[in-house]
Amino acid sequence: MAVKRVPGSDKLPVSQRIDQRMENPKRRKMSPTEWAIKGELILNCSCEAFCPCVVSLGKHPPTEGDCKAWMGIAIDEGHFEGEDLSGLNVGLMVYIPGRMAEGGWQVAAYVDERASGKAYNGLLRIFSGQAGGTTGLFTMLVSDIVGAEREKVEIVRDGKRRGLFIGRKIQGEIEMIDGGNPDHPVMITNSKYWMGPDIIAAKGLKSKVRDFGKVWDFSGKSAEICPIDWKGPKP
Repeated sequence: MAVKRVPGSDKLPVSQRIDQRMENPKRRKMSPTEWAIKGELILNCSCEAFCPCVVSLGKHPPTEGDCKAWMGIAIDEGHFEGEDLSGLNVGLMVYIPGRMAEGGWQVAAYVDERASGKAYNGLLRIFSGQAGGTTGLFTMLVSDIVGAEREKVEIVRDGKRRGLFIGRKIQGEIEMIDGGNPDHPVMITNSKYWMGPDIIAAKGLKSKVRDFGKVWDFSGKSAEICPIDWKGPKP
């Protein structure tokens, strides 16, 4: 019996010619392992008002329809399968096409150049979701990891201000929003948000992203600061 071919099928991208019964080679599977990170996450996104994902738990669309963001993770204490992660920083460039909970995320990761080989690979497993635990949901939400690079990742924490600096690729500065009592910034507490229960509201100051064909400016846009205590499942 002759095999019927779709005209031009040999010119399709490989991803479109793969038999759908075969496992998707880009799909990441969880391989839970023992890890932990304590520190702080900072981010600045394209939302005009404070990010609606925090209260809606990712079910409400971003204020601009899609979400463009950078994230910085300062690891004060941490380990991956016994390898020390303390003092390392990670930067992320993130694009989410709609509601956060509906997935389709595109992510680029910038891992601290000071990380050992095991720490570098461990951090990529953690932030791709493969290591399971707190970030395990990323295996479902992240559809495309567009890049993973060693870089000098600098995170500045100075009073009410935070900054993420990765060469010319990400230069972001944010500042906490003052509350009625200027000694206490505006914040959401006791939430069920995946990052952590306490989210400090902030705003972008000078904040630009220039990488992977993206040129974004989040000056004046929504920002967040969140203490994190993430971990993988116990072996």
